[in-house]
Amino acid sequence: MTVISKHVRIKGIKDGLVFLLDDKCPFEELLDELRYKLEHSHQNILTGPIVHVDVKLGSRSVTEEEKEAVLEILRKPGNLLIRSIEAQNAPKPESGSSMFVMSGILRSGQVLHHKGDLLFLGDVNPGGTITCTGDIFILGALRGMAHAGVEGNEEAVIAASVMAPTQLRIAEIISRPPDEWETRESSMEFAFLSEGAMKIDKIHNLVKLRRDLNVFKGV
Repeated sequence: MTVISKHVRIKGIKDGLVFLLDDKCPFEELLDELRYKLEHSHQNILTGPIVHVDVKLGSRSVTEEEKEAVLEILRKPGNLLIRSIEAQNAPKPESGSSMFVMSGILRSGQVLHHKGDLLFLGDVNPGGTITCTGDIFILGALRGMAHAGVEGNEEAVIAASVMAPTQLRIAEIISRPPDEWETRESSMEFAFLSEGAMKIDKIHNLVKLRRDLNVFKGV
């Protein structure tokens, strides 16, 4: 098998070697090239005395098992002494997976748009509008319009302490709330899509949709 050397760079420093590993390529492809370089094109560094090695993984999110896979390849020759292996935290996607927090009162005619997930601390009055590419959580009353997943994310949700909107939208699905929402018992609820239709449920049931949420379990 011929491997084109492009993902692994080996740099000589005063007291050893630095292995610079590409953080954009598939991990298995990276391992294949690392093996090839050590077994074929860079055999000269494996026949000398002990060499100290630092490994730089770049901005790649790696598990301990993946780190060990790299170390196992480097340990195989016998004369490479691993001094460090470093991986920076992978950058957050520009779409904004982290929650943005904002407080205030959204009045009639005002529009708030956010790219990502939003936690709004305050009320959205009738005529006010919130739109987000991600989820919308409102610690307050939603009496205006809310549109989550505006770029087509059908897994987005809309939650509010008081759910009494003039209109809800998730992705392209629109739901006009029933009249009884105005008089229902006050409790935090969330809207979500199920089989192409919008549903409402108590906020504690959100974990049924989001398996990655941490759940408190009492004694």
